[in-house]
Amino acid sequence: MTSAQQETSALHRIAEKVARRLKLKARAPLAPDETRVSVTFEFFPPKTQQMEQNLWIAIEKLAPLQPQFVSVTYGAAGSTRERTHATVKRILQESNLTPAAHLTCVGASRAEVDQVVRHYWAAGVRHIVALRGDPPEREQRFQPHPDGYANAAELVAGLRRLADFDITVAAYPEVHPEARSAQADLDNLKRKLDAGASRAITQFFFDADMYFRFVDKVRAAGISAPIIPGILPVTNFTRVKEFAAICGASVPDWVGGLFEGLDDDPEARQLVAATVAAEQCTELVQRGVRNLHFYTLNRAALTYAICHILGIRPAAPIAASAVSDG
Repeated sequence: MTSAQQETSALHRIAEKVARRLKLKARAPLAPDETRVSVTFEFFPPKTQQMEQNLWIAIEKLAPLQPQFVSVTYGAAGSTRERTHATVKRILQESNLTPAAHLTCVGASRAEVDQVVRHYWAAGVRHIVALRGDPPEREQRFQPHPDGYANAAELVAGLRRLADFDITVAAYPEVHPEARSAQADLDNLKRKLDAGASRAITQFFFDADMYFRFVDKVRAAGISAPIIPGILPVTNFTRVKEFAAICGASVPDWVGGLFEGLDDDPEARQLVAATVAAEQCTELVQRGVRNLHFYTLNRAALTYAICHILGIRPAAPIAASAVSDG
């Protein structure tokens, strides 16, 4: 057994012990053919100089895992437009990573969105995550700009008209909260992919069976594009509940139970979070998933640890300090 295999085995034994304490089902280590998993990471643009420094620490820590791409979010009503563009451009210029810029339809005309798109193309960006976008604060429902793209499918078609972008869209295993029905939501996903998107990333979830049921429905609808599961490691349960309320995702009671009493114990929360997410990802991979998307929240240590447990390692060893959030 190589030293890397021994390390993987040791980490798995630790995860098994924690899983037993948490009454989770411990799983066998991944087989060699199961460890060929590609990952992608999502970041959000920083608001302050300190947050920018933290973001770049996170990017530098995760870059050795060779993600397929890294995406940068876009605030409601274009509130982070300039910061998103600056972050994406810096990733393109100062790293070997492939950036994917989030783009929404909210609060902008087609001409304004198209101008942003042309700027991205001119800067060398070739991947866009096309989203309808959430309504601005104080607004209950999305209202298209009078001269804007009405939805994500229209935005995808617009991107295809402007340039040969690689386009990713969103999918909702538990149905988008504004969809009329599950079938209507599935029809909308098909429209986005038919318009020219290459893949879809799901909203976060905690029930693997739910994801696979959703994929079965997607395939039955004639959709063959990859449906990449979105993984949100939980360290702040209250914040996750807030995210879930906005996007219509469910959070099982058992997840809350695991974090109960840990408000003042960040190290324990980190350990619990890593175990739960690694268990979720291991089940997904063992059932055939080969691509995982992590919502990092600009924190690298937890995502790095989960990837390590899954056998996703840097091409060359990095210093121990590089796996700490500092």
